Amino acid sequence: MRLLLDTHALMWWLAGDKQLSKKARALIADDDNPVYVSAASAWEVATKYRLGKLPDGAVLATDFARHVARQGFIGLDITLDHGQRAGVLPGPHRDPFDRMLIAQAQAENLVFVSIENVFDHFGISRLW
Repeated sequence: MRLLLDTHALMWWLAGDKQLSKKARALIADDDNPVYVSAASAWEVATKYRLGKLPDGAVLATDFARHVARQGFIGLDITLDHGQRAGVLPGPHRDPFDRMLIAQAQAENLVFVSIENVFDHFGISRLW
């Protein structure tokens, strides 16, 4: 199963936070499952840290790629197709980071690991 981590799922994984579901934790830990982390998550962490909304995020915000690579996760760049898909997604959900993650999950046929059930309305596979 090819997984795409929502930003909070990545942060909870890195912190060993129990908010990450047991099912998600097991699938992420399974070496048979490639785990992707979007450039949108790097953008989100850095932005929220800069704005003071993620005060404990300094280490991750300043060295995101190293933390992702250390876990053996795969970085997922944002493509022109992803940008177009994110821009035309229907519905009132306005968060640009979430819209990009949805578009990437759709385009790359990835299972999205997220606690947020709002994503279920976009025709992607989500697990928690």
